[in-house]
Amino acid sequence: MTRTVGTTVRGIRTPIVKTGDNLVEMVVNSLKKSWENEGYQLKDRDIVGITESLVARAQGNYVTIDHIAQNIKAKFPGEIGVVFPILSRNRFSRILKGIAQGADKVYLLLSYPSDEVGNHLMDINKMDDLGINPHTDVLTEADYRRLFGDVKHEFTGVDYIQLYKDLSENNNIEIILANDPRVILNYTKNVLVADVHTRERTKRMLKKAGAQIVLGLEDICTEPINGSGYNEEYGLLGSNTASEDTLKLFPRDGQKYVEAIQARLKELTEKNVEVMIYGDGAYKDPQSKIWELADPVVSPAYTKGLEGSPNELKLKYLADNKFRDLRGEEISEAMKKCIAEKDENLVGDLASQGTTPRKLTDLLGSLCDLTSGSGDKGTPIVLIQGYFDNYATE
Repeated sequence: MTRTVGTTVRGIRTPIVKTGDNLVEMVVNSLKKSWENEGYQLKDRDIVGITESLVARAQGNYVTIDHIAQNIKAKFPGEIGVVFPILSRNRFSRILKGIAQGADKVYLLLSYPSDEVGNHLMDINKMDDLGINPHTDVLTEADYRRLFGDVKHEFTGVDYIQLYKDLSENNNIEIILANDPRVILNYTKNVLVADVHTRERTKRMLKKAGAQIVLGLEDICTEPINGSGYNEEYGLLGSNTASEDTLKLFPRDGQKYVEAIQARLKELTEKNVEVMIYGDGAYKDPQSKIWELADPVVSPAYTKGLEGSPNELKLKYLADNKFRDLRGEEISEAMKKCIAEKDENLVGDLASQGTTPRKLTDLLGSLCDLTSGSGDKGTPIVLIQGYFDNYATE
């Protein structure tokens, strides 16, 4: 029978996970209940994605604002410059509150017209009309208000300048807007780098320019503080607000979990299933221009079979070029034969067309993130079947 379905994706519902729960058994049991109820079977090279928040909750990987304040006070004497944080209630506001609580003075340097992931502080057309040069011009908060007034985020309706100012109980946050991180050195030589994907370059620039202390969010909360959670690799990067005074950190020890789940599924089904932990997907919203990836990586842990990039041939190129004179079943059979045999001339020809060598985990993590969503779907496990099949697979 000719196969009529390719890749399928299922969001798997689970019980509500709490600290101390056996994550491995919960994931396996949820999958088992799903395939028994829905009437499907696991196959070799199926992929199980587990959202990072599920792992972190099971670990109890939380810190409080007080924990952040203690760590800031221990690593920064008195004042601190914070460079290029993203604009986010969920991601950065609680972190900033902890920083302000732990420092005598906070100089907060924001990039403009938008943050690193595309959240805008101003209308770019108005910025151009005003003759502002984002490469060189430095704006104080007073300059910003005079030129742009009260600016609210397109989707959240939040004035992030006001939100961040109001987080300080001691009125000790001063905001500056500039796109050169070295501007912060006009205020303080002690800097916390808060950007995510460009952080290493920012650190290098600051150190070369004479900064005395240069740390990143990944250097804060890297070890337990009075019984708190921690992440030795990412620190506060990838953290999310859990409550008014608590943050959930990016999960740690992820490799242990994915390999244990893989082994347990092998024991139960005799199938070689790949497993990954995923966070934000790596995609950009076309309307808001916001890049959704605020986590340091899409996938902090995955089994060995998910290493590398896809090895795929472009069917549309085959149809329009090599097989342009064929139709119907004739072209289908010719394509299947080429794909199955991996014609070397064909592969070389297609490689010259510039296919994008994206990481498997970035693609799969984005698929998982879009499937599970960020709301109330209740499906923190995603099962992907047929992803590694191709047009020739029966």
